[in-house]
Amino acid sequence: MQKSLDDIEILTTLIEETHDEQAEAELIRDIKTLNKRLEKIEFRTMLGESHDHCNAYLSINAGAGGTESCDWVSMLYRMYSRWAENKGHSISIIDELPGEEAGIKRITLSIKGDYAYGYLKSEIGVHRLVRISPFDANARRHTSFAAVDVLPEIEEEDGIAINEDELRVDTYRASGAGGQHVNKTSSAVRMTHIPTGIVVQCQSERSQHQNRRMALSMLKAKMYQLKEKEREKELNAAYDKKGEIAWGHQIRSYVLQPYSLIKDLRTDKETGNTQAVLDGEIDDFMEAYLKWRMSKPN
Repeated sequence: MQKSLDDIEILTTLIEETHDEQAEAELIRDIKTLNKRLEKIEFRTMLGESHDHCNAYLSINAGAGGTESCDWVSMLYRMYSRWAENKGHSISIIDELPGEEAGIKRITLSIKGDYAYGYLKSEIGVHRLVRISPFDANARRHTSFAAVDVLPEIEEEDGIAINEDELRVDTYRASGAGGQHVNKTSSAVRMTHIPTGIVVQCQSERSQHQNRRMALSMLKAKMYQLKEKEREKELNAAYDKKGEIAWGHQIRSYVLQPYSLIKDLRTDKETGNTQAVLDGEIDDFMEAYLKWRMSKPN
């Protein structure tokens, strides 16, 4: 890049002396190319933390708002699924609890792809939706909340040690779709780390052994996150710091009525193209968050 910059400076001097239009057009192309390279390097630098390159576990939990919030979780699940598909990432459901009337009360996803965690960590926090409720016969405006949490998939060499004696492992029958095998066997696993009270559960795989392995991986990720929070106080938006899933704790507002606007309350990034965002076009919000985070003093 330094060589390219040197060449641009030489070409600029030449143009000032000769006023060569062809050389000027070449200069403009070179500057645009250099800018693109610089932007890529700058953005990769923002994804330079230790686990940014990892796969991710993403959880969405319904908050204040009842059935409305469960439907909001379904919308967010669709948004993140679309985003992952557009990136070429694979996505699978680890655990899911349907809402009592509609939607999803909670869901945990495994998203595998380059820098999945680095991008998705921008989504940690409470997301607020304002819209005309499809469940309200009087077509009134409702506000719903959902909390998003993201964990890196911890690699074996990261040295997060868990003492088996400090674990309580419960098995139960998996719920939801999955055929006779899922419904008749206690393949789902709930794992509790007794000293910290951390609970993880997995019911996506067909065998108890596979679900146990996945749950242990998620537990290691949460243990790592706990360790990081102790070391970095600025990570106050992480799992147990999101606060109540209601008013005053949201990181982003999605207003569909009486006007269309999605705004991130940390970065002030906003857009009126709400449908595109709900269809998974959230990279602009993620990049704005990463730039905002880098600008904060340590």
